[in-house]
Amino acid sequence: MKLRYFAWLRARIGASEEEVALPAGVGDVGALLDWLAAKGGRYEAALANRKVIRVAVNEEYVGLDHPLREGDEVALFPPVTGG
Repeated sequence: MKLRYFAWLRARIGASEEEVALPAGVGDVGALLDWLAAKGGRYEAALANRKVIRVAVNEEYVGLDHPLREGDEVALFPPVTGG
């Protein structure tokens, strides 16, 4: 699956995107965020406050209980503001 990071998440993680195999036992967005944070370091710091992170799967915003499949594109965003 392709993971994409935007704005300050990209800066904190140190990458704009990466390819990973869907980890065993990770069936939804919430479990994916848990798995990423468990990698420690920059991932743990970037995902420390998940209440402010928005997630899109295949270009549609979803909740933490949204199921994942191999081949999905998952994008992580901070809150979006603008005028």
